[in-house]
Amino acid sequence: MSPLSPLSPGPLRALARALAKAGATEGLVTHVVQYGGRRADFALDAAWGADEAQRRYGDVPICLAGYGAGGLAALRAAGHEAVNSALALAPCIPEAEEGPSPEPVKHLAGRQVLIVHGTNDTRTDPELSFRLAARAKKANRSTCRFEVHSDGHGLREHRTEVIALAVDFVLGAVFSGRYSRPVTDALAAPPPLGLRMPLASGFGRSLRG
Repeated sequence: MSPLSPLSPGPLRALARALAKAGATEGLVTHVVQYGGRRADFALDAAWGADEAQRRYGDVPICLAGYGAGGLAALRAAGHEAVNSALALAPCIPEAEEGPSPEPVKHLAGRQVLIVHGTNDTRTDPELSFRLAARAKKANRSTCRFEVHSDGHGLREHRTEVIALAVDFVLGAVFSGRYSRPVTDALAAPPPLGLRMPLASGFGRSLRG
């Protein structure tokens, strides 16, 4: 099997389909942003996507969601004025050569932020996303992170649970402000508890019960 491309969609296609179905009655619209060829431009592409959504739909809340390099782009572009939330699946967080992480987090203040990472990810270090989440939590209490135990970068082993978690987060962030109990607990828990929240097997079968 060939290695995953930096532009691999991962679980995003399945997520887009699930969101379109779950949010249909609420008027949710999903769009896929095609990233350029240089990773440094991905955040600019994500910001352009937010601009375009704002132009098309007016003053509506926007959630940026991405996987891998796209997850990092979603986090970097989350400071856009129309963005109220960001979802990063297995984000490719760069490791600082020296000193603290160069990734900014202050722009995440006022946004709902969810990071999801497989503990067996050998392509993007899950510890780096934890460190970023810990820094982000100081700037923004509405930050949480779930760990998918035994899963790798593609989040294939527990794809159903990952999609259910992402749908719950996006619908809550964009529409109701309410989340399933696990997400609510993760957002409220102090570090590191709310940043190492295990994604339970079978998540999504009784989300809001």
